[in-house]
Amino acid sequence: MEEEANGPATTEWTRGRRLGVDLGKARVGVAVCDPDGLLATPVATVRRDLKTSSGDIPSDIREIADTAREYDVVEIVVGLPVTLSGEEGPAAAHTRAWVERLAGHVSPVPVTLTDERMTTAVATRRLNEGGVRGSRKRSIVDQAAAVEILQTWLDRRRR
Repeated sequence: MEEEANGPATTEWTRGRRLGVDLGKARVGVAVCDPDGLLATPVATVRRDLKTSSGDIPSDIREIADTAREYDVVEIVVGLPVTLSGEEGPAAAHTRAWVERLAGHVSPVPVTLTDERMTTAVATRRLNEGGVRGSRKRSIVDQAAAVEILQTWLDRRRR
């Protein structure tokens, strides 16, 4: 698992699609970018599997791994929830544990953690500005947050 500290990870840029992931308590938003890493677009919302025993692979991880194979991704970027002050709390610890399981299932595809502060708030605001309301918004806000995570990460890599 690779991680960004105060900027982009230090790996060399490789052309190819990346998967962006917004891990929530009930759902996982998934986005993908084009091979040149210019534009992130929504792909799916996956229901979290919180009932699988520790020895089995949860269905959400299996589905995301299948999506990664389907899009032939070269990297998976997962948002790490930190507080506004940059501290990690219980949500970050939960995300790290989930990412370890995902990384083991998608290897050798690298999984990178990136700061996701405010991405859901930004995604929600953009959906509101676009006139998306009610149950339709709830069904796509996770995808929009995944787009925001991946697009922000891509933009930082380009700078």
